[in-house]
Amino acid sequence: MGMSSSERLRAAVAALMQLTGDTQASLAAVLGVDQTQVSRRQSGSAAWGLDDCDAIAAHYGIDVLDLLAGPTRACDALSADRRRTVPNRRTVPNRRTAADEPKGARR
Repeated sequence: MGMSSSERLRAAVAALMQLTGDTQASLAAVLGVDQTQVSRRQSGSAAWGLDDCDAIAAHYGIDVLDLLAGPTRACDALSADRRRTVPNRRTVPNRRTAADEPKGARR
């Protein structure tokens, strides 16, 4: 059996937050609630309401039906300018990794 509607919604919200770099606190500010309420809704111990769905969809600039359809469709509907860009390791100055260290060097 597939995901329930509430599981699909929670997965869509999580995917959108990941894709945009939003935090629970930033989403809470949009919804006019505190971060713990978003956490409870995302964990499934409280339910997202229809007004929440409308506000989340509007915040991400997608149709509420795309949000309710699940993470793939919600993320596909998100415009490119809303997506977070992750810097390429090679373009970030002074960022060193273990691979950059000489062999036997201590950190």
